[in-house]
Amino acid sequence: MSKIILVTFFTLLTVFLFGCPPAQPENGSTGNSGASDIDRQEPAAPDASGPQGTMDEPAEVSEGGQIEFPGENHLANLRQLTFEGENAEAYFSSDGKNLIFQRHVESGECDQIFVMDIESGEFNMVSTGDGVTTCAYYKYPDNDKIIYASTHLFHTDCPPPVDKSLGYVWKFHPEWDVFEADPDGSNLVQLTDAPGYDAEGTYAPDGSLIVYTSMSSGDLEIWTMNPDGSDKKQLTDTLGYDGGAFFTYDSSKIVFRAYHPETEDEIQQYNELLAQNLYHPSRMDLWIMDRDGANLTRITHDNETNWAPYPFPDGNRLLFSSNRESESPMDFNLWIIDIETGDLEQVTFFPGFDGFAVFSPDGSKIVFCSNRNESHEGNTNVFIADWVE
Repeated sequence: MSKIILVTFFTLLTVFLFGCPPAQPENGSTGNSGASDIDRQEPAAPDASGPQGTMDEPAEVSEGGQIEFPGENHLANLRQLTFEGENAEAYFSSDGKNLIFQRHVESGECDQIFVMDIESGEFNMVSTGDGVTTCAYYKYPDNDKIIYASTHLFHTDCPPPVDKSLGYVWKFHPEWDVFEADPDGSNLVQLTDAPGYDAEGTYAPDGSLIVYTSMSSGDLEIWTMNPDGSDKKQLTDTLGYDGGAFFTYDSSKIVFRAYHPETEDEIQQYNELLAQNLYHPSRMDLWIMDRDGANLTRITHDNETNWAPYPFPDGNRLLFSSNRESESPMDFNLWIIDIETGDLEQVTFFPGFDGFAVFSPDGSKIVFCSNRNESHEGNTNVFIADWVE
């Protein structure tokens, strides 16, 4: 895939493509984006009275919109859960009854964190409503806590938009820190406070650890910490971006995506962007390691954009998103890869974006986000289906 195609692709794409961090809204506030120059503000308590409601009315989407495509034999009873705005990174509670996800509706709004009851369709915001948020997750096994990253301690408005002349880049806001709260958003506690970006946090299924991405060392590395924020440990130390990490179902290993520049030009470009808290996502590979960082192993070895890996309950395979074998570099589908053999199988065949796929705790269902049946170009919604082996 040529650099020209990649730049065009990432410039045009307006969805929450790779998860944490999401794309910035078109309009933003004109605040200072440097954490060291901003006074921290007291967080606002979540407003329990809103926004709340039921799932978006499907009238916003043309009737009879196609959501199923030939060849998607692993998906049964596919159902669309959201119908407006930009919705991404929907993760199950440990009982499989709720989802926690990020969303904004209007252009210029920032992502906030919402919790959805899957059966009733009711949802409500559990973040403060200030700043921009990302990367929410339930604490297993009891669902007694949630985590997410937020900039609300530094500013209440959206951060300024990224300079589009740089192409499609992620902004790793140095104001982002990881917070823990009760499932309704109350009792908010800050878990990270080191200078620089801290986000992309997920809990181990046994509740013993949080894995997250941090720039505490000066580079984008994977770290772990106890659920109370103590005993922070750096696990990776190769130049480049390491992120989007999840524990396997038995909490023994960590899977993640990574880009490690190799040539002098790649290293120079990466370092120049990182000095501005920016990163240009292009090719990425999937990796796995023990929960303490040992036995680091690369799983994919190509020039494609492979990302958002999520482990199967059996621990032997990963579900991930990739533009491999797509007619357009903008088409991302879900794939299965065997960790040991590298054998691949395509899961979805929608000519657009499918990503952020995760299994329910019992492995019976899958949730993913997609542009299929979009109400407008780039509209990303949450879908749920029964998983068929």
